[in-house]
Order: sequence, then structure tokens, then C-alpha cells
Amino acid sequence: MKFVQIIEFKTGRIDEFNALLDAWVEKNEGHRLVTRALQVRDRDQENVYLNIVEFPSYEQAMDNSNRPETAEFAAQLAALCDGPPVFRNLDLLNERNFEG
Repeated sequence: MKFVQIIEFKTGRIDEFNALLDAWVEKNEGHRLVTRALQVRDRDQENVYLNIVEFPSYEQAMDNSNRPETAEFAAQLAALCDGPPVFRNLDLLNERNFEG
């Protein structure tokens, strides 16, 4: 079953955050467990963002979380945030695509 993690965070340094994220994506080419990721900005709360990340399964998401390099990366991202992130762990029960 696919697994989705939503990570809500607040930062006034989104450009630095995304530069670090882009570097991470490039560095881990061919070793990523994430299948899809979206980043959204809250229109009603200044400097509040959510990363919506999809994995093939909960188990693979946890494998990713337990990698030492993931913990190091998360600490670097946290240093750019205004407080700790909030995580939502979700099993994907239904998926529809309404494009085209």
C-alpha cells in the first residue's frame, strides 16, 4: 500500500531550504525511495509550507527515515525552520487522476 507523509514547517528562509532540498535530490539520484513529492505554501499563514511525499510503502518510508544521511539532512533542514516540523503519516487508500 502506498504511503504518504505530510511535513508541515514554517520558515522565512524557503529559498535556502529549497536549495538544500535540491542538492539532496541531486546527491541521492538513483538511491531515493520517494516516488513523488509536492511542496505547497499555505495561503492563509505566512511562511507556512507543506511537503507532501509519497513512498511505495510505509516500510520503505521508514527505511528512508532510518538512514543516517536522512537524519543528517533533516537536521540541516530543521536549522532553517522556525520551530519543529509537524508530521502526518497516511496510508493511501484511494487515488484518482483527473488530468486530461
